Amino acid sequence: MKLKKIVDSFNHAIDGVIYTVRTQRNMKIHMIATLLILASCLFFDVSKIEFLILAVTITMVIGAEMINTAIEAVVDMNTNYYHPLAKIAKNVAAGAVLLTAVNALVVGYLIFWDKLSNLSYGVMHKIKTSEPHTIFIVLVIVCIGTIIAKAIFGEGTPLKGGMPSGHSALAFSLATAISLITEEPICVMLSFIMAIITAQSRVDSEVHSTFEVIVGAIFGTLLTILVFTIFRI
Repeated sequence: MKLKKIVDSFNHAIDGVIYTVRTQRNMKIHMIATLLILASCLFFDVSKIEFLILAVTITMVIGAEMINTAIEAVVDMNTNYYHPLAKIAKNVAAGAVLLTAVNALVVGYLIFWDKLSNLSYGVMHKIKTSEPHTIFIVLVIVCIGTIIAKAIFGEGTPLKGGMPSGHSALAFSLATAISLITEEPICVMLSFIMAIITAQSRVDSEVHSTFEVIVGAIFGTLLTILVFTIFRI
């Protein structure tokens, strides 16, 4: 019987974690950030002390979010109308989560900043020495990636409408590629101005929403940087 009670208590605790992840948007963000941090620990040279600090920090953030969720549930259960004390309880609980999140950012900055700086310098050096013809390969990959993304979302056609904006993705991909292979600030500025004008024209013509254009710009930019980096590894 005692063993069954212990097992049940663990199951209830796990159910609480699953419920929080399933229902709370911030908890999903915390979990994604946790996976990224743990993956970074495998990639970078993180010492045992640094990993211990990161583990404690991550646990604090996740624990604070779960306590915040529990407090909100208790308040909502006992109060079905506006009450100043209910507001205070929820705000204080949310403030605790905010403090732990800010602390996590500080810890992450102190541990990873130097490591990321060294990596960024190496990546940018590789990109700067890329061959100019790489830009054509990048544009083809961005085109294919955009078509795949539209097929996944099931919206629009390969050449018109849908998520993400293909014109915006290509325009920002080209602007990013130019900015990576040239050191002329005027060329970089003009490239991004033209990309912005292209994206804006898709919104003005009501072919795409602002969100679809922004997603296309981010997609094209990140994919371009990734391809340039891979081709130089």
